Amino acid sequence: MNFNPITVDTWDRKPYFEHYLNHVRCTYSITANLDITLLLAETKSKGIKLYPALIHMIAAIVNRHIEFRTCFDSENRLGYWDSISPGYTVFHDENKSFSSIWTPYNEDFGEFYYRYIEDMERYGGLMQFAAKPDEPPNIFPISSIPWVSFTGFNLNIYNEGTYLLPIFTMGKFFRQDNRVQLPLSVQLHHAVCDGYHAGIVFHELQLRADHCMDWLPGE
Repeated sequence: MNFNPITVDTWDRKPYFEHYLNHVRCTYSITANLDITLLLAETKSKGIKLYPALIHMIAAIVNRHIEFRTCFDSENRLGYWDSISPGYTVFHDENKSFSSIWTPYNEDFGEFYYRYIEDMERYGGLMQFAAKPDEPPNIFPISSIPWVSFTGFNLNIYNEGTYLLPIFTMGKFFRQDNRVQLPLSVQLHHAVCDGYHAGIVFHELQLRADHCMDWLPGE
């Protein structure tokens, strides 16, 4: 886990960063559907849980691009992590609450899945906000609202507006024209990500879903 400071004065994104952080502080969200027809079929046939497969897909794309790993560290330095890991929500049907758990990212899905199962067995039943302790600073959030096939989702965060990492929210998947569609919303900070970068997220996630047999383990 290494944090790489950015020298703003020599950064080619400096005018955009300063405009959207200091003059017109701006975050935005985009919601689109992912076609997970093949992914759903493959995970079912292999006995793999869909949720961690989706989490790993998102984390893989996030870790490919510096823009999605750029943030302020605990010393308020701007920079980017060498890699970041997903923190994700787990629902408790008993009291209708949720917990947040994190699992270290590993490029190999099989290794990540093993650690996810371990974390769920150890912390998944703890009905508290932060179920797994010692969360490292290089974590980005993923959540799920599996009861609603939403067409739009927006977070309203009332703070200083300097949280720069992406925030992902999944909805309830549904069938349309014999395909399975998953609503996915991503919130980005305009200081580090433009519409082009949002396009990268959905384009590369769709490619990864379409080629899931390349990274899902065999039976």
